[in-house]
Amino acid sequence: MAARIDEATRTIRIERMFDAPRERVFDAWTQPELLMQWYAPRGCTIKLAKLDARPGGRFHWCIHNPSFGDCWCVGVYKEVVRPERIVYTLATADSAGNQIDPVQAGHDPRWPRETLVTVTFTDVRGSTRLTLEQNVLESIAKHTGAHPSWLQMLDRLGEILAARKTVNA
Repeated sequence: MAARIDEATRTIRIERMFDAPRERVFDAWTQPELLMQWYAPRGCTIKLAKLDARPGGRFHWCIHNPSFGDCWCVGVYKEVVRPERIVYTLATADSAGNQIDPVQAGHDPRWPRETLVTVTFTDVRGSTRLTLEQNVLESIAKHTGAHPSWLQMLDRLGEILAARKTVNA
């Protein structure tokens, strides 16, 4: 795993290797029944109000943290190229799906109103190198918990992929 900030573009970049074909890793990002198993930090849950994983499609979900409450998000898929790449916007929202200022939701005032997340899936001899980029400063992402949340979610993704491999073996 590698995580760094590209100062030129102010983008967090996290790389992770998964012992699974990239089609399976890609599907875990686009199929609701799989996404719900890992797309929340440890101890948290995700509720999908809407997930339309295609270019121009939208999502609306809530990550519930028992300590901090609900964090509603919305976004639009800019690119969905199976099994190579997913690009989507990510913004703070209310429970009705309206984009709101992050401060209204109790977030750090330095957090951007909207970020862009790019996930690429590269085949490496039958395994998958996942590269995640989000255009937010690492210092802000670490302070708000967003960066460690990504790391925990990717750990959980690795666990479900490993479990599926064992079940499918």
